[in-house]
Amino acid sequence: MSTRILRVNELIHREIGAYLRKHHQSEAATITITGVEVTPDLHHGKVYVSVTGDDAHIEDRFKWLRHHAKEIRHELARNLVLKQMPLLTYQIDTSTERGNRILGLLDELAAEEKAKQSPDAGA
Repeated sequence: MSTRILRVNELIHREIGAYLRKHHQSEAATITITGVEVTPDLHHGKVYVSVTGDDAHIEDRFKWLRHHAKEIRHELARNLVLKQMPLLTYQIDTSTERGNRILGLLDELAAEEKAKQSPDAGA
């Protein structure tokens, strides 16, 4: 990925976060923009979103975000000087949940291994 695209990704990431904090602070309190990936031609982009809460809350916040997608894109176009403003699609980022699950499994395995070694050491 080129340096230009990385800079555009980071710029859009920061601008979306700043817009949500400034204009929709209470509605977007549990929403975190975890990353942005824009195509090299700047036509399309994916915004990865993490939402804290139960499944119903996550679905509600995701619907709210999709509902405000045009408004967010319009504000980005006003604030950023780009050849073309990408059409952004929002996706739920589950990498944190997966990482926590994997860490939990590794902790369980380590505890089981320690429990197996503990009786042998005392005998």
